[in-house]
Amino acid sequence: MEQVLTLVCKLNPSQKQAEEIELVLAAFADACNYANQKVKPQITSKISIQNMDYNEIRALFGLSANLAVRACARVGANRKSAKLKDKPVKIFKPTSADYDARIFSFREKDWTVSLTLMNGREHIKIDAGNYQRGKLKGKKPTSAQLCKHRDGKYYIHIQIKNEAPEPIKSSNVIGVDFGRRDIAVTSNGDTWDGKQINDVRDKFSRVRTSLQHIATKGTRSTRRRARQILQRLSGQERRFQQWLNHNISKSIIQDALKNNAVVAIEDLTGIRERTNQKPRNKTERRRSNSWSFYQLRSFLEYKGIQFGVKVTAVPPAWTSQTCHQCLHIGLRSDKLFKCTNEACSWSGDADFNGAKNIAAIGVNLVNSPRGSNCLCCNLSKDSSGLLKAHTDPKRVQCE
Repeated sequence: MEQVLTLVCKLNPSQKQAEEIELVLAAFADACNYANQKVKPQITSKISIQNMDYNEIRALFGLSANLAVRACARVGANRKSAKLKDKPVKIFKPTSADYDARIFSFREKDWTVSLTLMNGREHIKIDAGNYQRGKLKGKKPTSAQLCKHRDGKYYIHIQIKNEAPEPIKSSNVIGVDFGRRDIAVTSNGDTWDGKQINDVRDKFSRVRTSLQHIATKGTRSTRRRARQILQRLSGQERRFQQWLNHNISKSIIQDALKNNAVVAIEDLTGIRERTNQKPRNKTERRRSNSWSFYQLRSFLEYKGIQFGVKVTAVPPAWTSQTCHQCLHIGLRSDKLFKCTNEACSWSGDADFNGAKNIAAIGVNLVNSPRGSNCLCCNLSKDSSGLLKAHTDPKRVQCE
């Protein structure tokens, strides 16, 4: 099994090369916008878009043959993703361009990348750290993405392919419940408190609000200073959240390796859209929208492939309201769950109870892939590549 890993390396172009990069990013975005406007919205096939617009894109925007092909493929891919959300593709910005093996190559001998730009091929130095050098050593990547980040610097996102080990086959399952108060709770009892990240988010929100007010209402010198501070703070919250999710996902996967277990997670696709429909105050809406369960899930999945740990997605319905011991519907109040079955009367942490139920569904899925009357799901992948759980509409609910 192959796993594709993306490495982000900073580019160190000369002034002339930087100007060429700007030109190719602008032309690539213009070509995508042109194809998106000219071709009917319902057409998502990259081959069909290429057949209709290839020659005109080459003539109008001066892109090389393969860059024109990549632009058509970008439009088709974005349309497929937007179609799943029932939204149109609006506009492409000049922030990235796709490269394949014919217009991109990596040279380990001098740590440069060769890119086809508007006026020919350029060899550009990359600033690679020890992690990137270790991963790229001996590799011959065949695809990459040229990007301009928010800091105004240029980066190359290099895709490398690695052989992943066969996933562990086991009937032992660790269930993982995602949440905002506790970022993750496992059926083994491990908990990662979300108070720290919530405090960081609230702090950054207050600071941004204050600085944005000064940047618009203050004096000339204070406005300039506020904009400088905002730029310096940009990305700090995101990087802290990313670091935290990397640590959580690594701990869960290592625990699964140690216990020779499969990891079951809940499929929360669309939860942000559903929760935003509920009447809530501005603070709660901001906290919900900044909840990065999608990133944590993607980290778990790619680390699972890397270490040979199977990660399955299960339907989350009723997992937080059902007692994991007797399968009766109970009462949940904030972090406390209490079973209403007098013969059971179990009470305890609600997220731990949910993790136990997720693990039970995962066990059923591992032991009986076709499902059963009460625990049934099959797996597919959505456009992002994440696992997606689909419930059986004919299933019989457990009593």
